[in-house]
This record gives sequence, C-alpha cells and structure tokens, in this order.
Amino acid sequence: MKVLGIAGYSGSGKTTLVVRLIPELRRRGYSVSTVKHTHHNVAIDRGDAACRALREAGAAEVLIATDHYWALMHEHRDAPEASLTELCARMTGVDILLVEGFKRHQHDKIEVHRPAANTPLLCRDDPHIIAVAANAPLADVDLPILDLDDVAEIADFIVGR
Repeated sequence: MKVLGIAGYSGSGKTTLVVRLIPELRRRGYSVSTVKHTHHNVAIDRGDAACRALREAGAAEVLIATDHYWALMHEHRDAPEASLTELCARMTGVDILLVEGFKRHQHDKIEVHRPAANTPLLCRDDPHIIAVAANAPLADVDLPILDLDDVAEIADFIVGR
C-alpha cells in the first residue's frame, strides 16, 4: 500500500484535491482509501443518540453498521492520540492511501499551497514534502511544482512514484 500525504494549511484546498484525486485514481484502476486528521471535535455519532450513549457509558469501541456502510469508533480516553502508523495499520489494504493532515508526520507528502493566502511554504522546513501543488507560480522551490487545478498531472505524479 502506497501512503502519500496531502498537507497544507487550513483552507488551502487539501480536501478539495483529495476529493478530485480519488475518482481520477480509481478511473485509472487503483483502489484508494483515505485517512483524514482533524483538530476539530467531530461528532461522528451526532445523529445517533444510542451510539453516543454506548461510547459515553464506557465502551472501548462502537461499530455502527447500516446497509450502506459501517464505521468503527474507538475511544482512546486516557491514551494518547493514535499515531498515523497505528491508523494506517487499521486500514484495509488498497493500492493508494491518501493521508490528509498529519503535516508534521514523517511520510511523503504533496503540499497544497495557494500563494494568495499568504501562508509560508511547509516544504521549506519539511524534508518529507516531495512536491508542491499550487495555483500560481512559485519561486525558489527546489521541488516539482504541480498545477493544483490539473488533477490528471497530480495523479500522474502519484502513480509515477
């Protein structure tokens, strides 16, 4: 399983890029999964009071299943947040695992950068960034620069690694 991160500051377009990459990579015959890290307190079971009650009662894990999907919620309570390595080990084997977030983790990443946002480039301090996908030209970057709006070019780069 090839693990590749999509990193960038909030609002840079990471999720938009991943959403566009998945069907392009699938069209090319690759199976794709994702791991998304968020600092937000996402309530996965917000609409299901029974699942929330089970977690709050102390269940270590709650698996919710429908006829369309299933999701496993694991409470880590007093344990530290799971590492990316631990999360990847839980994933079903696929050809490509796209990791959104985890920008400080040591794995290969494509940085999503929008110069108009006036945020610094992560690649200046992160040797694990292997390319930058940007929507405008970048100067003094010693990495491949990919057109953020050209999903086929970015998919070519991913497949070529």
